[in-house]
Amino acid sequence: MLNMKKTASTIVLLFILSFSMSTFLVSPANAAEDSWVTLEPMPTARSGLGVAVVDGKIYAIGGYLDQINFSGHLSTNEMYDPANDTWATKEPMPTARNRFGIAVCQNKIYVIGGETDDGYTGANEVYDPLTDTWETRTPMPTVRADLSANVVDDRIYLIAGSGGWPFHTVNEVYDPVTDSWTTKTPIATAVGGYVSAVVDNQIYVIGSIGWGEPSSGINQIYSPATDTWVLGSSMPSWFTERASADATTGVFAPKRIHVLWDDEHHVYDPESDSWSTATSMPTSRLSLGVAVVDDILYAIGGGSHAELGFTESNKNERYTPSGYIPEFPSGAILPLLLVATLVAIICKKWLNKNLSNQQKPFILGA
Repeated sequence: MLNMKKTASTIVLLFILSFSMSTFLVSPANAAEDSWVTLEPMPTARSGLGVAVVDGKIYAIGGYLDQINFSGHLSTNEMYDPANDTWATKEPMPTARNRFGIAVCQNKIYVIGGETDDGYTGANEVYDPLTDTWETRTPMPTVRADLSANVVDDRIYLIAGSGGWPFHTVNEVYDPVTDSWTTKTPIATAVGGYVSAVVDNQIYVIGSIGWGEPSSGINQIYSPATDTWVLGSSMPSWFTERASADATTGVFAPKRIHVLWDDEHHVYDPESDSWSTATSMPTSRLSLGVAVVDDILYAIGGGSHAELGFTESNKNERYTPSGYIPEFPSGAILPLLLVATLVAIICKKWLNKNLSNQQKPFILGA
């Protein structure tokens, strides 16, 4: 009978815990799948910026004030906190520039290459969000812009890009520990102004600006482990000038590369090597920054075509992907456990009392 009482008590406890936890499984984004919401705008409207995520915060760095006239290169560094929907100004970058490679390695942000008021640069500057300070490191060997920076195994890969015409095929790798550069197998087709992302330690280099030739959605995939290139399925859109991209991780949303360009939103599945489309940004933009926090996409800044030219934007819009699974809110864990424990204790006492009454011996005449 004692074992039965313990079993019954355990069942009640598990039931209460399971029921209580299910009530807290609410999306932090509080949004439907494949949908956008508008957030607090970035303080400085700009295009050609870079964005990076450290400790759940998004850093929007550099960019243009006037992309049409190729002027107004910025060193601006503004931090966005998705949890509070607020912005804060941070220490500006030493070299004002745009269209650079940006990547996070060991919780530091590396900004490499790009274009300044004086032309193309190979500048390599690293920002430490913890101390809000910048440090200058060894510059990139091949000076260029219109490229991406990707991290695999704590090394930063800078592939292709433009330093004029024709585009580059070079593949240069930076080691932050030794502050040194090495050269790897070049990309097969020279590209500049492409989009790029890392999925399962594979670097996907997608699309290219035309510059006198038709733009391409070519998908070139690099494996750092084997130093080899293969081709993937091309993106359906033929025009990818000034597009932006980032990848979801598979933790809260399926592993996908999201490419945003003007009024197009293309989604690539690396596992099936296939493309699909998703809901476009509420505000059509080019040359924007795209960041992923907990598998939620943030589209920041950029520029919009207008009748009289190109207008820089400070828009900040958030996208919840299809297949998104809400994150369990960490702030609810402690009160959840306290409530569940209290209810379980009450239920256990009630159950023990009733079982005890049922086991009392029957006495004739009592």
